[in-house]
Order: sequence, then structure tokens, then C-alpha cells
Amino acid sequence: MDIFLAAFDDIPDPRADNARHDLCELLVVGFVAVLCGATSCAEMADFGRAKEHVFRDFLKLRHSIPSHDTFSTVFRMIDPKALDAAFGWVLAQIAMLLGDGDVIAIDGKALRGARDKGQSARTRMMVSAYAARLRLTLATVAADHGGELEAALEVLGLIALKGKVVTADALNCNRRTVAAITGGGGDYCLALKANQDSLLSDARSCFGKVPPDHPVAHHEEAGHCRKEARTGTVVSAKGLAEHHEFPGLQAFGRIESRRETDGKVQTETRHFALSWVPAPEVFMATVRAHWEIENALHWQLDVSFREDAARNRKDNGPTNIAILRRRALDLARRDTSKGSLSIKLKRAGWGDAFLLSLLNHLANP
Repeated sequence: MDIFLAAFDDIPDPRADNARHDLCELLVVGFVAVLCGATSCAEMADFGRAKEHVFRDFLKLRHSIPSHDTFSTVFRMIDPKALDAAFGWVLAQIAMLLGDGDVIAIDGKALRGARDKGQSARTRMMVSAYAARLRLTLATVAADHGGELEAALEVLGLIALKGKVVTADALNCNRRTVAAITGGGGDYCLALKANQDSLLSDARSCFGKVPPDHPVAHHEEAGHCRKEARTGTVVSAKGLAEHHEFPGLQAFGRIESRRETDGKVQTETRHFALSWVPAPEVFMATVRAHWEIENALHWQLDVSFREDAARNRKDNGPTNIAILRRRALDLARRDTSKGSLSIKLKRAGWGDAFLLSLLNHLANP
């Protein structure tokens, strides 16, 4: 626990000097409450009071558990970048396990409940860098008013890219993003769509020249009343990097998929811009790894942490509590006991023993 308290101690306290509650202790109580399912400041305060006897084993709590108004005020005022950086410092040892070729997926997720009636669903969004193999959030930045691209560039500047492969959707397939990735020593695998129409046209032309014996990779899977077959191909993009002023471009990838669901057949062809020339099997695995950010992060945030139902709306509150949810998910994954993630979170909220077990992981991430 000392490592977390030390990390939180570096977060600037925006309150007046006469604030009653210790900032580090308040953040620990709020974080553990979110870990156990709290979605609002009122629930944080209620959880803290219910588990005060547990918290007093490692916190002083000179003025007991803060009220929900105090939690709300603090989370509205704290700098989200400082809060996320504190968690990044704590989890730095785990992040160091990333190796060459590991996939870092970049994607945004709307905070659908963090908006007033009539506002766009994209008003509040969190853009995250997610280590697919480690299932760990490396950094997350708020994108207000739909500025997802700028937030993605900021996220890339917060993480070590050397030797890693960055994946992202077509929004990030642009010169600024690829320059940031290659400038940091990383490679990229970016979805290529009509926003780069000229580049996409040349990619299709390259695949039109592929000989019959060109190497390809095949993958088939079945389940949930669905059958899917995918074929991956990689071709050189020699000379096109300079022509399109697209830094680092070395190859194009193509995945052709055929999905059969309840007798209905759907086909799809996707193209990707690549900064290296991987084997078709490696290319397909890279594209597949990108979906970890959707399935293991975004989906879990909605199902296990009810993020879409959260109604934090004011100032920095939605962003800071979204950061707590992502870091709580990182911590919950460190627990290796049996049971789904949702069951583990419920256990922590129901009983002191399992909560103490999770807190031990908090102390030794």
C-alpha cells in the first residue's frame, strides 16, 4: 500500500491548505470503492463507511471517511493527467514486461453518461493505449468535444514505443500519427479506409498484382452459432511512402473475411498500412490483438464497471473516475483466483477477506 500512497503523494492537491481529509487517503478509498463496483461519489462515501474498519488497518483517517460532497469536489478539481501518471508509476514494473513486437492498441471510448441532455455522445471520450498481451492500460487521456485524434497523439507521447507495434483505427491513419510512432522507434499497423483515398487506391492496386502463389495465411473459427474464415495477405508498398509523404510505409496488409451466421453470409475486405513487412501469420495476429482493447477493456468497463450507466458530469469528475475504473480493471486482473471478473468484484464488495486479498495486490502490483 505504501507504493500507492507514495505515488498519490505526487498529485498536486488543488484544495485550500485547511482541507480536512488527506488527499492520498481519499484517493485510496475512492479507488478501492470503484474496484468494488462504486459508480458515483455517493457510492464511494457509502462504501468507505461500510468498510471503514478495513481501511483503518492501513490508513489513519483522522477525520473518518469523507462525505460524498468531498469526494465530488476533489475529483472535479484534480488534474486527470497527474492522476493517471501516478497509476502509471505504480504499474511501471508490469509495463516493463512489454517486449519487442508487442501490440499497443490505441482507441477511444465515449463516456455516454457523462453528458447533459442534447449533447453529443462524443462530448466526453477517453483515449487509451492498451498493451494487448499484458491486458494493461499504459496511459489514458481525455478527448473533450470529439478531439480523439489530438488525444491519441498525446497518449502516444506518454509511452515508450521503441520496438512495439501500434495499432489503431482509420482515424489515426494520417501523417501526424505515423510520424509520432516512427519517431518514437515503433512500428504501426493502421486500418486504411476512405479518409486516405489515394493511399487506399494504391493499396488495392498493389493487391491486384499479387501472383497466384503469393504467401497467404488462413484462419477459421466457429462458435456462438457463427462460422468465420479469414485470409491475410501482405504486399510491399515500395516507393509509396515518398509518393504519399507517409512516413515509414513499407507494406500493405489485406484481410478478407467470410462470416456465416444463422445461414446468412457476410463478406468483408479490410486494408491496413504497415511500417514493416511481416509474414501473413504475424500480420493477422497483430490485427487480431488490436481487438483486445474492445473486448478486454471497453467491454469490461461497461459490463463489470457499468461505465455507460455512470452519471458523473461536472468538470474533471467524469475523466478522473473513468481513470479509476481503468486502473481498477488493471488491478483486478492481477488476481489469479478462479471466477469471472464480475464475480471477483462482487466478492470484494461483499466480504472483507477477499477485499483484503485485492488490497494485497494493490500493495504489491
